[in-house]
Amino acid sequence: MKLDDRLEDVVGDRTARALEKAFELRTLGDLLRHYPRRMVERGELTDLASLAVDEYVTVLARVQSALIKTPRSAGARGRAAQRLEVVVSDGRGRLQLVFFGARNTWRQKDLVPGGVGLFSGKVTLFNNQRQLAHPDYKLLPDEAMAEFEADLFAGALIPVYPATREMPTWKISGAVDLALEALDQVPDPVPEDVRRRHRLLDFDRAIRSMHRPDDLDAWRAARQRLTWDEALALQLALAQRRARAGANPAVPRPAKDGGLLEAFDARLPFALTAGQREVASVLTDELASDVPMQRLLQGEVGSGKTVVAVRAMLQVVDAGGQAALLAPTEVLAAQHARTIEHLLGPLGQAGRRGGADQATSVALLTGSLPAAARRAALLDAAGGAAGIVVGTHALIQEHVQFADLGLVVVDEQHRFGVEQRDALRGKADTPPHLLVMTATPIPRTVAITVFGDLETSTLSELPAGRSPIATFVVPEAERPEWRERAWRRVTEEVAAGHQAYVVCPRIGEGVAESDGEDEPEPDPSVRRPPLAVTDVLAVLIEGPLRGLRVAALHGRLSPEDKDRVMADFTAGRIDVLVATTVVEVGVDVPNATAMVVLDADRFGISQLHQLRGRVGRGSAPGICLLCTAAEADSPARRRLDAIAATTDGFELARLDLEQRREGDILGAAQSGRRSQLRLLSVLRDEALIGQARNEAQALVARDPDLSGYPRLAAEVAALVGQERAEYLEKA
Repeated sequence: MKLDDRLEDVVGDRTARALEKAFELRTLGDLLRHYPRRMVERGELTDLASLAVDEYVTVLARVQSALIKTPRSAGARGRAAQRLEVVVSDGRGRLQLVFFGARNTWRQKDLVPGGVGLFSGKVTLFNNQRQLAHPDYKLLPDEAMAEFEADLFAGALIPVYPATREMPTWKISGAVDLALEALDQVPDPVPEDVRRRHRLLDFDRAIRSMHRPDDLDAWRAARQRLTWDEALALQLALAQRRARAGANPAVPRPAKDGGLLEAFDARLPFALTAGQREVASVLTDELASDVPMQRLLQGEVGSGKTVVAVRAMLQVVDAGGQAALLAPTEVLAAQHARTIEHLLGPLGQAGRRGGADQATSVALLTGSLPAAARRAALLDAAGGAAGIVVGTHALIQEHVQFADLGLVVVDEQHRFGVEQRDALRGKADTPPHLLVMTATPIPRTVAITVFGDLETSTLSELPAGRSPIATFVVPEAERPEWRERAWRRVTEEVAAGHQAYVVCPRIGEGVAESDGEDEPEPDPSVRRPPLAVTDVLAVLIEGPLRGLRVAALHGRLSPEDKDRVMADFTAGRIDVLVATTVVEVGVDVPNATAMVVLDADRFGISQLHQLRGRVGRGSAPGICLLCTAAEADSPARRRLDAIAATTDGFELARLDLEQRREGDILGAAQSGRRSQLRLLSVLRDEALIGQARNEAQALVARDPDLSGYPRLAAEVAALVGQERAEYLEKA
């Protein structure tokens, strides 16, 4: 049988349906690419200390104890409230297994101390102890076990597969055995010269050794080969995309002597950093080319990305084109428009009193603009009067037109879908140049960057005058009195003439807190609703911030109210701004020096790094206090401790990537556990990815359609698929 044959023809209808439901596996190839997470040696138990909370795991461990317990509060429920508590161990750490209800107490006879087995379930945290509730399990065989089970675990290595409760690892292993037995010799898709150069196993041997290796070295060699296949297939897709892009040129936008850009540089009140000058030079050259620029500009919060982007936009305007800046929120879009107008001065006031002779104009287009202002912005964009158009998702609506769109700038690109960015780029008659900006790359951004889809520029140097930001975790569970100290610190900053932010996870109108039931099945994910702006505002005004000028800012306010609150805060008429993440990016108030983030464990690494970048933007140092009720040793708490330990956004991006993984870089998921790339890792395989990119470029240069390599072309198609190829084309 071949890799594309149906699973039901080999494993039977029932197992095939279960595999499709659990993992979307439909063919032998799908099943055999469902690789083991690891190989467990029969004498080596799982390191229980390495288990992550909320992960579905399969562990090999030894039963230490199995006791039936009845809660003291059971009362009349009596035996029905009993539970079986089993402790398994790796010889160092311990893991608790819990089975609720008297109908499960029979397992005490099954799970006897000294027995070794595989235990599968979701890791939860209860009373600060890792546990599996109602895990599935399979005890390792002894002489009394059935022949099939003995065969299943006969080898020195036991494969541990990604599994579910319905399809545990031992059932998957049995299906794999049937598939390998039925599989014919598999032809190798990778050219022999490439395999020889990189000392790769042949494919047939690799796919078999991935599941049933002779030893750990054979398994590692198989992983290396199959990881290489994923890297090569992806790099081939990207190389073909780049080759097609070269056949669809952009309009060159060269720099102009005596134009707006020169005048802008002359009126800047500060000198560009060395990094800004270097990036600006790269953008100048790429905009002057007929190859569409595809560049990611990543830089620390406050590193001056906006000024670099404005220079690029002015170069395009000087060349007769327009630039569009896409921002994720109305607050940020309005802030960008104000910042650009301020930087341009008379150069951005075409048609107005005081405007320079060669001025352009800046148009703002958002969904909630008044009708008259919206019509004016649409006319300026369509007629070309606005050289720079700033907006939110409203820019990508069908009726928005441009006279000659030459550059698309996307700020905080992770807040947009690829389809949204592509819709804006599609408003140009020829491919526009693209500049993507981000302060903290999220995992998918890092992944695509390393895989070679975007060229990258980095600003790591902060402009002169920026102050340091100190970040501290406020552990409310252990030190509840520290919360009051946080509010005292806010009042001290205000008393010193500064301002502060208080950030909450949501706006308001939450669900009432539940007391729960007696002796429920433990679920640590059930906790109180996140704190809300409307509730916190009232408490602060009446309590710890009484007497200060406190106001709220969130997404449900009208545009007029948002503008009024931001204007008052910028002007110093508000001491403390209680807000949601609408202040995450783009808000620039140099006098703000303190930030308190409530329920900080409910925010992501990227969000928290962006949020604290709102303080310390002037000459006075900033402080950011991350308040959390998370337990000291929990993953959420470790994440906050890591943020407090560094202000290096790129180090945090790497941490974010480690925790969230790359996500599905071939699809729309920003973070996900079901990547089409089963083995390839950005962090672990950077060198391998570079080698694969070189091979892919050489192969596509010789044979753009891979017509001479049909099996390799089929591998690319299987990995990417038509829909995902279109996605990459847009990316």
